[in-house]
Amino acid sequence: MAATALPQSNKASTPSSIPNLETLSSTYSQPLLDLLYQAHQVHRAHHPNNEIQLCTLSNIKSGNCPEDCAYCPQSVRYQTGIDTWELPSVDEVRTQVQEAKAHGSSRFCMGAAWRMPPHQQAFDQVLDLVKMVASEGLEPCVTLGMLTYDQACQLKEAGLLAYNHNIDTAPSFYGDIITTRTIDDRLETLANVGKAGLQVCCGGILGMGESLEHRMEFIQTLCQLETPPESVPINCLVPVEGTPMENAPPVDPLDLVRTVATVRIFLPTAKIRLSAGRLSLSEEAQTLCFFAGANAIFSGEKLLTTANNEMSKDDRLLQKLGLSVQSSSYAPAE
Repeated sequence: MAATALPQSNKASTPSSIPNLETLSSTYSQPLLDLLYQAHQVHRAHHPNNEIQLCTLSNIKSGNCPEDCAYCPQSVRYQTGIDTWELPSVDEVRTQVQEAKAHGSSRFCMGAAWRMPPHQQAFDQVLDLVKMVASEGLEPCVTLGMLTYDQACQLKEAGLLAYNHNIDTAPSFYGDIITTRTIDDRLETLANVGKAGLQVCCGGILGMGESLEHRMEFIQTLCQLETPPESVPINCLVPVEGTPMENAPPVDPLDLVRTVATVRIFLPTAKIRLSAGRLSLSEEAQTLCFFAGANAIFSGEKLLTTANNEMSKDDRLLQKLGLSVQSSSYAPAE
């Protein structure tokens, strides 16, 4: 099968430039080596060769979320036995930031299990955390649930660089996974984030029972966002006992590789973040993902509530592959 022409950028898409589902599917389904070759060409045209960004994710408010996301152990609706806590102090998080920076992370992400920030006092605490992360020279990113335009502007003023709000899956499959909010709620938050001048970090989860068509619709939706995503986290479901998806079968690693490659081809300038589920991947599978265009990983033993690769293992893999770690040079705008 002939390779699809290489996209030149992921600037705001026009209706004619948004890939249709047939184009996405044919790209995804072409012989794997052809797909990898095409994706790697796109990657090298838009990103530094052999460079990986390390990110650290801190769970700053754990559990008791009112949403019913079927994959999430932090929902108050499921009995998963996780530890719960409220927002920590700035000094507690500063210690985490300094440890992350010493290990090579250039982005520090903070996640709070909220439907949306509940009141101004808690939101002010988050603003203080954002200011602290920025002052330490790391890229601040937060994920707090749904967000108003005013809140997005306050975060921008505090020095926030990026806001994460995943669409999770295809709009047509969304209601099978979450019923307490709609895909339109998600898209409204992403619009508010973009209008406020923040970078959009938006991705999804593989392995929730979606079809290939759903995965293509998911990628198409990312391409349709008014503000193109600066980064796209690609997660593989980590089944957690007590959630509705506790018995979900694992994702085929080559399906993950194909997804990464297809996202790289159609969102050429976005960072692709290899996220949850990496613990179950072999070194060879991770290497294929990097070749296909993944150029960021989360470093640290935990991603919110699920286990992640040990930092020493990541260090050894990057060294074996000859991959360098992206340095941090973030400075908030005056």
